[in-house]
Amino acid sequence: MTDREAQLKALMLRGLEGDAAAWRLLLSDMGAHLRPFFRRRLFDGGADAEDLVQETLIAIHAKRATWDRHQPFTAWAFAIARHKLIDHLRRQGRRPSHPIEEAGELFADHTVEDGATRADLTRVLAHLPLRQRRLIEDVRLKGLTVAEAAERHGYSLTAAKVSIHRSMKSLNARFAPASTDGGDDED
Repeated sequence: MTDREAQLKALMLRGLEGDAAAWRLLLSDMGAHLRPFFRRRLFDGGADAEDLVQETLIAIHAKRATWDRHQPFTAWAFAIARHKLIDHLRRQGRRPSHPIEEAGELFADHTVEDGATRADLTRVLAHLPLRQRRLIEDVRLKGLTVAEAAERHGYSLTAAKVSIHRSMKSLNARFAPASTDGGDDED
């Protein structure tokens, strides 16, 4: 957990316990994180960024009871921000595009938003048995070879390959969008 995440989570916990000063500080700090988040994604100079910051802060306040205290706070908060952004873009009827010259920010170092991705990934992988989950994490997330992960978790190389394949197939079946054409693939 980053220092920033720990600080924001502590403020959230204190705010939930009725500490009004901690709650104000949390919302102020989140506003400072949300402004650049929205400006980078609006692609038009961020004219609507401040409105989205306010909508997100209101939603954080209104939905504070839904936050799981055992999960990262920033992941939850930025999930709300992403939903507000998507709603805004839908209302505008726009599909954002971004000049390739500015693509460098896509490869930026770790940001607070990464917590949201990690939380989503944790929820998805939680559907696997622990031993399979750890194998997937080692190979697909930590970059170990299948052989290294197999040895680490007591699998034969073949059994590890089969386990990874079946785990990924299971997750794909569970989370992949259903086909909407309802027909054959023939032309």
